[in-house]
Amino acid sequence: MFRKTLMGFVMTGALAMSALAADVIVRVAPPRPVYETRGPAPGRSHVWINGYHRWDGRGYVWVPGHWDVPPRPHRRWVEHRWVKRHGGYVFVEGHWR
Repeated sequence: MFRKTLMGFVMTGALAMSALAADVIVRVAPPRPVYETRGPAPGRSHVWINGYHRWDGRGYVWVPGHWDVPPRPHRRWVEHRWVKRHGGYVFVEGHWR
């Protein structure tokens, strides 16, 4: 019984550490967003998703915005963003909510 409990704690700790290790910490602050001119929506159900700066390991690269259709009706897009964490900046992926 003790061994099973101990293994459970070890596995939980390993999963927690791998989640922390997954964050790529960038020491250089991201540049200001690029303001893009968006054309007309291709359809009534399309939503504009703003572009963002992506870190490529050497510097920031701008990923342009685009039109997209939500996976289900009444979903809204939560923007990509950089958050200050662990003494640097960590990228948080955008997603549908």
